[in-house]
Parts: sequence; C-alpha cells; structure tokens
Amino acid sequence: MSAYTWPPDPSAAPRLTAGAADPVASAVLVPLYRADGATRVVLTRRRSDLRRHAGEISFPGGRHDPGDADLAETALREAEEEIGLPRSQARLIGELPATSTFATNYVIHPFVATIPPGIAWELSPKEVDAVLELPLASVRSGRTITTLERRGITFQTDAYVVDEHLVWGATARIIEHLLARLSDDPEAPLALPAGRTEH
Repeated sequence: MSAYTWPPDPSAAPRLTAGAADPVASAVLVPLYRADGATRVVLTRRRSDLRRHAGEISFPGGRHDPGDADLAETALREAEEEIGLPRSQARLIGELPATSTFATNYVIHPFVATIPPGIAWELSPKEVDAVLELPLASVRSGRTITTLERRGITFQTDAYVVDEHLVWGATARIIEHLLARLSDDPEAPLALPAGRTEH
C-alpha cells in the first residue's frame, strides 16, 4: 500500500506511543469460494449504529477469547457467531501477515479458508448489517486511492471499490496481502504458498 494511511501522522495515534497498553490480539476469517468460474471473497458490513467502525466493511472476526485454543479458533468462532458460518464448512488453507489498527490498538491475525458456495448466512443482529460476496477479480481491479474524513481530519488512503462498496483500512491491507499470494488464474487451486508469511 502507499504511504497514505490513517491516521495521517503518528501523533494522531496516542496508543502507539511509549507506555501505551499492549496491543489486543484478534483474528479474522477470510472466506473464499469458487462458483461459476469465479472466486469470491466473503466480507461483512457492520451495522451503521455501532459505536466503533459503524457501516464499515470488514472480515468476520474479533478479539481472542481466553477459551479459544488459538487464534485460528478465534477466527472460526467469530465467523460462526457473526454470519452463521459453521466451523465444519471452513477449511483453513493458510495465514496472512498480521495487521495492526492505529486507532484501536488491535493486532489482527487473518486466517484464509475455503468454504462451499451457497451457504445460508445467519447474521448477528447486534453486529452485522449484510454479508458481501465480492468477486475477487473485481476487488483486484477496484484498487484506488480515496479521500476520507475521520475525527475531523481529511486524509488519503488506499482502498478497494466494488460497485458501491468501499473497503479501506486494515481490511484493505489484509486484501492486499491476500491478492499478492493468490494466483490470477481462475483455474488455479485456491491455496496459499506453503509456510507462514513473515510479518
């Protein structure tokens, strides 16, 4: 991604300064499936009345729970809770580099999984407004730089635009890592290179 990120300068992210609290470990699931010769990626749109990240597009996920065996289980559990994706229907194929959030001090660990097409989503009424199943080719071609305003500050940031959907921030950074590791060939198997990518 380019140098344009949120926030526009380190002073706008007080949690990253010396003495700040340790980052919060979290995980997201990046579900992929192939149908009609196209690979699609599954994302969620958060409710517009939430206190944090209202209306934003993200992957299903959340903070690590002490009861989770590991971060992969966190991602699977959160996807099941947020969009009704049964864990038995998700086959993990790899992990992407961890991504930090500036404003909320989270470290997000993305886990990529293949799922069957045609799952009947069951949305969490408290968190999720919609499930988006976007063609990966459209996401790839929709990369852009856009101008946003948050907390009274106008800034430029890398983003992906598909139809009316704008994906930016940590989710856009995760997508960038995903696209860098998946083949452009629609006939290629859905698999990530062996081994964990260095952060």
